[in-house]
Amino acid sequence: MSTSTGKKRVLDTTSEGGSKSNKVQKIHPFFTQASSKAKAAAEADALAQSSFTWLTPLGPNRSCLHGIHLKPTASSKVAAFDLDGTIIKSELRNSKGTDGKPLWEWWRPCVLEKIKEVYEEGYAIVLISNQGIKPALLKTWKEKIPLIAVAFGDIPFRIFAATQKDQYRKPMPGMWTELERIFQEEGVTIDKSSSFFVGDAAGREYTGAKGDFSSTDRKWALNIGIKFYTPEEYFLKLAPHEKYTLPGFHVSSLPNVPHVTPTSSPILPVPPRQEAVVFVGYPSLGKSSFYRRYFEPAGYVHINQDQLKTREKCVKALQEKLKEGKSCVIDNTNRNVSTRQGYIDACKKMGVPIRCFNFTGSIELAWHNNLYRAFNLPPSVAAKEPRRDIVPYGAYTGFRDGYEEPTVAEGFSEIKKVNWVFEGSEEERKYWSMWLQIDGK
Repeated sequence: MSTSTGKKRVLDTTSEGGSKSNKVQKIHPFFTQASSKAKAAAEADALAQSSFTWLTPLGPNRSCLHGIHLKPTASSKVAAFDLDGTIIKSELRNSKGTDGKPLWEWWRPCVLEKIKEVYEEGYAIVLISNQGIKPALLKTWKEKIPLIAVAFGDIPFRIFAATQKDQYRKPMPGMWTELERIFQEEGVTIDKSSSFFVGDAAGREYTGAKGDFSSTDRKWALNIGIKFYTPEEYFLKLAPHEKYTLPGFHVSSLPNVPHVTPTSSPILPVPPRQEAVVFVGYPSLGKSSFYRRYFEPAGYVHINQDQLKTREKCVKALQEKLKEGKSCVIDNTNRNVSTRQGYIDACKKMGVPIRCFNFTGSIELAWHNNLYRAFNLPPSVAAKEPRRDIVPYGAYTGFRDGYEEPTVAEGFSEIKKVNWVFEGSEEERKYWSMWLQIDGK
């Protein structure tokens, strides 16, 4: 028989581990709030990871980052937006909060509402960004995108980011080309007349105030052929800012001149005779194409230092072919008198006349052609041709700094000037005629 002490019994509580607690510990509100904030942050991180996905980077060098929020679907109408300075504030680009997470803010409070509106109108939302920054900063930037995706909520989007100076860097159209390819795989062709791009790099100038840092966003839209808006025009409904500049080289500045001058003498001698021809000019001015069009069909031997590696080997090859009774073209840059002299001396010893064809295009044109060949061939053409590496810019400045214009006094029997004339299909001309740059404004 049990006995009672007459006192109120205290109920013991036992945890799963068997330990007892006689009273509930009080927790200071400070720690409760901190715990709640940590929990909210963890939930936000989990949501970001579940809604946003970085996909395999694009391009031969994996230089174009590619990601999706939710499951964006293809649409014939595309609403494309730059990121920094357009969707979000550029001032916080590389900033982090006290929790170590990247900071960001909408460019203006109305941005998300406007994006939601255009999404509900059936547009595919695409973010287009240049991010040629150091690896540590790029890592932080990549961590920021899922946080922005959370704020987008149920609005899906696709993002491309160019991380190197190649075909993807605006105004180069590579990111748009990838978008077209992806949509084509879903059976959708983009209607450019119904699509648009919003960006802050618009080349705007202001009296007494600093203008835009660049014009690459406007050039990108021009290259693609879609409507362009600044953030102020699109989000705030302000009038277009009409005063802007587009610096840099564009093929529309090229003069309309004869392909070869003087026109009084033929490109090939009439009647045919043995000779040597020295080409002079920047890389990428069509010297090899000119050889293939005019001299190869006539049986001229092609001598090129890219293949033979040294000038001495080129001179030796010329001597050997002249002894065989062959005509030759020396297809190098041949920038100065001393470089050309070895070929002239070899011809004098053999009693063979030597002419010079001077390819007269500017360094800006030559660099433009280099970018076109390496990065901006039409997809239908690029699929059929071997990929060409870009020629380093130093090759162009080296030619410019050491150039000595050829003269008859060196020993040439004639000097012809070859002016650049684009030769290709209309599709090729369209891609060649774009704003092509991987650096500068």
